[in-house]
Amino acid sequence: MISFKIGDSSVNMDEDVVEHRQPTDNTANQGSVNDDVSANTTDKCTSSAPQAKRLTLFNKVMEKSLQRLVADASFHRFAHSFHPFYKQNPNMTKAIHQEFVASLQKNIQDDINRVVEEGELQCKLDELDRLCVLAKDKTQAAWRPSGVPEQDVGSFLTPYYTKQDRYMRRELEKLRKENAALAERVREGRSAIANTEQRITAAVDGWKASVEDLGACISTLCPDETFEGL
Repeated sequence: MISFKIGDSSVNMDEDVVEHRQPTDNTANQGSVNDDVSANTTDKCTSSAPQAKRLTLFNKVMEKSLQRLVADASFHRFAHSFHPFYKQNPNMTKAIHQEFVASLQKNIQDDINRVVEEGELQCKLDELDRLCVLAKDKTQAAWRPSGVPEQDVGSFLTPYYTKQDRYMRRELEKLRKENAALAERVREGRSAIANTEQRITAAVDGWKASVEDLGACISTLCPDETFEGL
């Protein structure tokens, strides 16, 4: 058992483990993981050969980037950072560095695989291919900034405000028609009310005339002298 101390932390390791520890074949593991990611992603989104090449290219780029990152975490730099401990036990330092590099590479590769799977990268690449195919059929050049902010903003906002203006004009015309229809209904209602008032007034006048005629008739049939004689 070998014991050593780095700062306030102590580490215990067996000598046999240190002496017989072999470097991990990170490149082979990384390649197999990339193949698994490609297979899993392809199962989710059926792709043609050109589309599958995009994911393969992405995996190669990630692999090269990861190799450069691991190369930057070289044993020389690690030993230089922990030089007192390296002088005390070089084999232990090398074993710790190998474990550190293997763990770092595995964690980064797992994160890349998780991003590819959760982000459905293959589906996004399929969408990119679809947009590329659609762009080939367009003869009109894509919009590019002119370098003059006023013109760029105007070219972007003018169609939007023009569309909004047409929409507001349509809505205004619709409201005007609705208001005209409501006004016509109000006029019809007022006319109906006026006609009803006229009929009521005519009926009241007729009732008054009938009452007056009835009173005159009663006065004729039964004069006041007759009642006084009685």
